[in-house]
Amino acid sequence: MNWTVFDYGEVIVKRTQAIPKLAATMGVALADFEPPYWELRDVYDRGCPDLEYWSGIGTALGVGVDKSLSDELTALDIEGWLDVEPSTIELLEALAEAGVALALLSNAPVTMGRVVERQAWAAHFRTLVFSGDLGFAKPDKRIYDFVAAKLGAEPSDCLFFDDRQVNVDGAVAAGWKAHRWLGAESAKSQVG
Repeated sequence: MNWTVFDYGEVIVKRTQAIPKLAATMGVALADFEPPYWELRDVYDRGCPDLEYWSGIGTALGVGVDKSLSDELTALDIEGWLDVEPSTIELLEALAEAGVALALLSNAPVTMGRVVERQAWAAHFRTLVFSGDLGFAKPDKRIYDFVAAKLGAEPSDCLFFDDRQVNVDGAVAAGWKAHRWLGAESAKSQVG
């Protein structure tokens, strides 16, 4: 069986707009907040607990972070990554209706993964895999091998869309077919 596998951030959902609100919640300037937010993200996406992630940002900025603040920041962060791209949702609906086997592969923290699983559009996917649950993330070959095994598929049976070229390259190196995400219209011509 052939599988079409989608990334989450900046493919199914738009890039987060929550970063200014997160910086304000921590009481720091946006220009100071954004670098550690992204620099520590890889560890967060590999299963680092929420409090540890936000505390790491706090340490970089000289701001104390307790569980209450961590929970508030986590909720704001997740909310920022829930704004769906309508054209992608339409594509998922059409593919699911046509019987295409769909899977999701996302570099995402554990807490975010649990929220994403409950989104209405997630029902279009037969399998959802989040890096935070595994302890490794794209572009690590292990994650592509894990997904193919979970799907019962040969790597060459997996077609993958991701907005980041490094993740596309990782998929190709693992034997998958993969394309850089350039929008739903572009993807339509590559599925099937």
